[in-house]
Amino acid sequence: MSVVTVGVHIVDVLTRPVETIPAGQDTVLVDQIRLTAAGAAAGTAVDLVKLGNQVTSMGAIGDDELGDFLVMIMSRHGVDVSGLARRTGEQTAASILPIRPDGGRPSFHVPGANLSVTLADLDVDVLRRARAVHLGGMDVTFGLGDPAFFALLDELRAQGTVVTMDLLSEMPDLLGMARAFVPHVDHVLPNASQALAMTGADSVEAAASELLSDGATGVLVTLGGEGSLVVTAEGATRVPALEVEVSDTTGCGDAYCAGFLTGLLHGHDPVTAARWGTAAAARVATGLGSDAGLIDLESTLKGLS
Repeated sequence: MSVVTVGVHIVDVLTRPVETIPAGQDTVLVDQIRLTAAGAAAGTAVDLVKLGNQVTSMGAIGDDELGDFLVMIMSRHGVDVSGLARRTGEQTAASILPIRPDGGRPSFHVPGANLSVTLADLDVDVLRRARAVHLGGMDVTFGLGDPAFFALLDELRAQGTVVTMDLLSEMPDLLGMARAFVPHVDHVLPNASQALAMTGADSVEAAASELLSDGATGVLVTLGGEGSLVVTAEGATRVPALEVEVSDTTGCGDAYCAGFLTGLLHGHDPVTAARWGTAAAARVATGLGSDAGLIDLESTLKGLS
């Protein structure tokens, strides 16, 4: 299954468990420290490969050591990174995430080169050959809010390419701008707070209905431990989360997107595909980092049986 992910690429530095930040120069011993490829495009790309898809990822990173690491680790996982633009003198986006014992994840973040992505950075020919395009983090890749890019997305959809979109921030102003993408995608996958901030609605059901009326084919609102809400023209369906022992929630949304899109590419309806997304998210929640616990499609789907 040929998929292109477009948007946010981040290096995550994660450690657990962290209950407090030590004072002064004190040292606290932890169980694990890990570096991963993350972000709504990079993290989803890695997960899509693990689920059996052929993936190219496009966006912008710096020409620094973090960028070198991101290229190396994504390539090691099997993602085609030839579509990543390297920005001279810019930093690759990065986050430091001290993971609490309950799986919560405060963060320290540098947005870096993600803010500079434009249509000129994308290989349009590769996009036109893809079976699916996943837009990751359009609320922070401001340069892609371009009528020419919207026209390209409409062209892709008209030829049968599946276009999905996930978001990154929790900031109402940025999410409001990202709403301009909704008429040009098939499925939009915000979390609950993002859906509410995008629309100003007072419930996730109302928010999903508003986004559906904007022109999307489906709206899938992820609800953490409560699962997700799938809204299409056929109606609304609640898909429950799977019960797992949560170690870290980092990347669960990316995994949900990867599982959902994989389900669509296997010919399933949005509700069944959402169950695939739920299974992928559950696997990731059991480990540390955006791809932890996710091995392949077969083992992932066993969680649904």
